[in-house]
Amino acid sequence: MTPFAIAGVQMYVNALQPNVEGMMHRLDVLMLRFPWTQMVLFSELAPFGPLEKFKLPQENEVIEKFCEAARRHKIWLIPGSMFLTHPEDGRIYNTSLVINPDGEVIRRYAKMFPFLPYEAGVAAGTDFCVFDVPDVGRFGLSICYDMWFPETTRQLTSQGVEVLLHPVLTGTTDRDAELAIARATAAQFQCYVIDVNGLGAGGIGKSCVIDPTSLVLHQSGGQEDMFPIEVDLSMVRRQRETGMKGLGQVLKSFRDRSVDFDVYDRTSGTDDFLKSLGPLAIPTQGSRAGLHVDVPATIEAEVEASRPQLGHGRVDYMGKGIRG
Repeated sequence: MTPFAIAGVQMYVNALQPNVEGMMHRLDVLMLRFPWTQMVLFSELAPFGPLEKFKLPQENEVIEKFCEAARRHKIWLIPGSMFLTHPEDGRIYNTSLVINPDGEVIRRYAKMFPFLPYEAGVAAGTDFCVFDVPDVGRFGLSICYDMWFPETTRQLTSQGVEVLLHPVLTGTTDRDAELAIARATAAQFQCYVIDVNGLGAGGIGKSCVIDPTSLVLHQSGGQEDMFPIEVDLSMVRRQRETGMKGLGQVLKSFRDRSVDFDVYDRTSGTDDFLKSLGPLAIPTQGSRAGLHVDVPATIEAEVEASRPQLGHGRVDYMGKGIRG
C-alpha cells in the first residue's frame, strides 16, 4: 500500500474582496483537526474570486504567504488559482501553483482551456503540469474546463500521473455534467480525481474524490466542507497492470493501438465539420443558431418521388409525414 492523505477545502468565495485570510484560517483549522493531512487543494480562483480586475503580477506577497503556510504546516499546497499577469506580454493567465512542504513553488500551471467565450480576457496556457511527491507517486494538475477535453488527461496520464488534482469554479447548471466527466475520467485513465469546487462566487459546491474504478469516495453538498481522504496509489498501479476490476486495461490498449487519429492533424480535412459550426461566441437572446438545415438535393428528389405512396400530406427531409 502507498497511502497519501489529500484534503480538499470547499469554502465560500467572495467576489469583491480577498479571500486569502479566510483560506489561511480554514487551513489552520484543517491541520488542527486532521494533522495527518499531507496535501491540501483549494478551488479555482479561491484567493480573489472570478473577477479579472483583481489580477496580480506573477510574483507577489500573497504567494509568499501561501509558501509560508505550506512550510509551517509541512504540507504540499495547491491554493486554487489566481489571475496572474505575464511580465513580458502582459496577458492574463488563470494560474495555479504547486508549493512543496519546504515552502517552494515547484510548478506553475496556466489553464489550457479558459471557459470561452465567457472568459474572453484570459489567455490559454500551453505547458502541462506533472510533479512527483518523493516516495509516493506522480501527480498532475488541470483546472476546471480543461477536463472537458480528454486530451489533457491523456497527456498527463501517458506521463505516469496517478492522481489528477482538479480545482474548479462551477456555479452553473452544468455541474452535474462535470461530475459525470470526472467519474468517466477516473475510469478512462485509471487515476484518482480530486475535484474541488467553491461556494458563493466560487461555485455551487459538490466537490468530490473519485478512485480509479470510478467509485465516489466522497461527495460534498452545498455547504462548506473540508475533506481529508487517504488515497492508495498502489491501487492505481495494480489496476493499470491488471485492468479495472480485472477487466479493461485501457492505458495498455491505447498504447498498443493500431490507429492514429487524423483529427489531430489540422491539415487533414477530417475536422471540416468543426469549421462549419460558426464562431465561438456568447448566444444572443432568441438565438436560433444551428437550427436551420439545408436539405440536400438528393434527399429532396427522393421525397418528391415518394409522394404517391405517402398520400396528399407533405414530408420532411427525414421522410416522416407532417400535417399540411
